[in-house]
Amino acid sequence: MEFTLAIFLVAFILLVALAFYYEHPKAEIPREVDQRVKLYFIHYVVNFVFGLARIFEKLRICKEVYFIRTFLYGIPPWKNANLFIEDLKFAKVSVRVYHPKASSAGQRRGVLYLHGGIGQFGSIGMYERVCRFIARGSDSVVVCVGYRLAPEHPYPTQFWDCLTAAVHFMRTAEDYGVDPTRIIICGDSSGGTLAAAVCQALVNRTDLPKARAQILLYPFLQAVDFNLPSYQQNGSVPLLLKKRTLTLGMQYLNKDLSLMKGILEGSHVHEDLKLKFSKWLSPDNIPMEFKIRGYKPPASASYSEELHTLAKLVFETTFSPLLAEDAIVHHLPETFILTCEYDVVRDDGLLYKKRLEDNGIPVTWYHVEDGFHGVLLLIDSGYISFPCGKRAMDNVVNFIKGL
Repeated sequence: MEFTLAIFLVAFILLVALAFYYEHPKAEIPREVDQRVKLYFIHYVVNFVFGLARIFEKLRICKEVYFIRTFLYGIPPWKNANLFIEDLKFAKVSVRVYHPKASSAGQRRGVLYLHGGIGQFGSIGMYERVCRFIARGSDSVVVCVGYRLAPEHPYPTQFWDCLTAAVHFMRTAEDYGVDPTRIIICGDSSGGTLAAAVCQALVNRTDLPKARAQILLYPFLQAVDFNLPSYQQNGSVPLLLKKRTLTLGMQYLNKDLSLMKGILEGSHVHEDLKLKFSKWLSPDNIPMEFKIRGYKPPASASYSEELHTLAKLVFETTFSPLLAEDAIVHHLPETFILTCEYDVVRDDGLLYKKRLEDNGIPVTWYHVEDGFHGVLLLIDSGYISFPCGKRAMDNVVNFIKGL
């Protein structure tokens, strides 16, 4: 018995050591971050899971992406007495609908939620707590879209599934007790990418009611410049590290990871495109208060035609909605943007906020001064929840209630 236990402990220690050998990016968490010790712990757990997933794939036990998905699904919450929850199909796209059980004097608002996960991870189950929180707090019908994931379903399948679900919801809103003129498109992280892209795609749809608003929660919005102040300042801040951002992005697009170095340097962007995008992506458009923690303008990178060709997908507005033309942006709905100070994609949100405001779109902006990427996902998760995430979600709910 004791010998068996000893063997087990040795095997476990070796497995842990191997996992961290394969995945051990350094984290630097500023003291100002909300409950930084807890964030360090979560960071090391995530590293362990990513490392273990890589080992399992090398041993041909299971694919790396499947193991990570299983971990991220987490433990489902208890049943909620205040909500009626059902799994449906919106034109063959899986969705989960959250209906408040309390009676309503009229039709409710509808919130279409597009989850994050960089097109490869994330699920309806993973976002169960987030969607319940929004439905309960705002007294709205929430629809979480279970779009198909890469690599089984390559990009841009995720965008088309989300657009299909949005169109179906707008056409059938009244069947769910929802006012079709009060539908809000919401998403976090890469789900924010999808939400922004879906809203842009709906701009010219005269056969549908207009979206009432879009809610973009620390969204990824461009793959042109990975040397903005937020990328320089927060590259080693969990949960979304700079290198991991690009690694997962390349895997999502089914591109070779050898492209990363050139893309990080900006060698994939032609001079003509740099000139065109500069009016939207220039660091000069970012308020000075977001540069005081450090920003050094990067050296100009030499252009690579081959890299540009291989990375061409990153310029599509379904992947980089910040690059949409003003003719589209000018017609977007009222917007709520949430940014976190210690987040590599913070400046994407700030730049899109300016673009929207320059085009006359009303923008409500909430900045989480002690927040980090992914904090909202941990809402209502007991010990691993963060107070700043609760404050942020309360602001999201209050915005919805005002529509």
